[in-house]
Amino acid sequence: IPVNLSEVSEFRLLGFSEVSHLSPLLFVVLFSLYILTLMANTVIALIINSDNTLHTPMYFFLTQLSCLDICYLSVIVPKILENLMVGTISISKTGCAMQMFFFLFFGVAECFLLSAMSFDRYVAICYPLHYTIIMNSRVCKSLVAGTYICGTTVGLVHTSITFSLPFCGLAINHFFCEIQPLLELLCGNTSPSEIQVIVVAVFAIVGPFLLIIYSYIRIISTILKMSSAESQQKAFSTCSSHLLVVTLFYGTASSMYLRPKSSYSASVDKLLSLSYTVVTPLLNPIIYSLRNEEVKGALRKRWRKINFVWK
Repeated sequence: IPVNLSEVSEFRLLGFSEVSHLSPLLFVVLFSLYILTLMANTVIALIINSDNTLHTPMYFFLTQLSCLDICYLSVIVPKILENLMVGTISISKTGCAMQMFFFLFFGVAECFLLSAMSFDRYVAICYPLHYTIIMNSRVCKSLVAGTYICGTTVGLVHTSITFSLPFCGLAINHFFCEIQPLLELLCGNTSPSEIQVIVVAVFAIVGPFLLIIYSYIRIISTILKMSSAESQQKAFSTCSSHLLVVTLFYGTASSMYLRPKSSYSASVDKLLSLSYTVVTPLLNPIIYSLRNEEVKGALRKRWRKINFVWK
């Protein structure tokens, strides 16, 4: 019997109830990944802030990306771990709304931050002589502020609309207050809410992605015009890490929010959610540290200092 949740104060998160026998293993794996991700992103942020040679716009944006990944992960993973420990758990309606807001806030902010990072690479490669003038401190801070404003706007609008609607179910077949499982619980015709999700996805995913595509069309065009193969390789290397991160983030996000409702599956939804809430934030600092000579150099320098102090 459908229950109108306008008078009910909490939901039930089912989590991984269909594979409950794997809960101990999943807990160990996810807890380990969570700790590794926190450590990796924290190290990247601290290394960049402590090394003056890395105080450039590109690494300023990378620090912001690390901070966003830490926050983004911390909104979701603690509830997953709790779910794996005790099975189905309750979450208040207010807590669920807050989780959705911060999930959208950090996720959308990261979309726009990746777009700002592509603009930074575009200016560096297409207008190298004017780079320091165009990408000054005020512009960099304004771009970051803009990403947080976009994240706040999308989070507030989407969360307030969703939670102003009546619900006819208590059990969320997911491990956090994800958009699609919540839409499944709405009473009556959910088409307006589904259209809202598509509009948000187009604004928050497709919009920044088109800006990234445009930036890289201009970047590749400029690189191909370079006379030296060495210059071309160096230019491509400064973009490769960002391209990998963009592919990971947008690939999982678009497959999650831009696919038709008819293809929705709770199991697939959970796997995709794990990929962009747990795996991608861990891979980002690894990609940037392993493929970036300046970051590796700063890490080696810091490691030598630590060894010297201990000796």
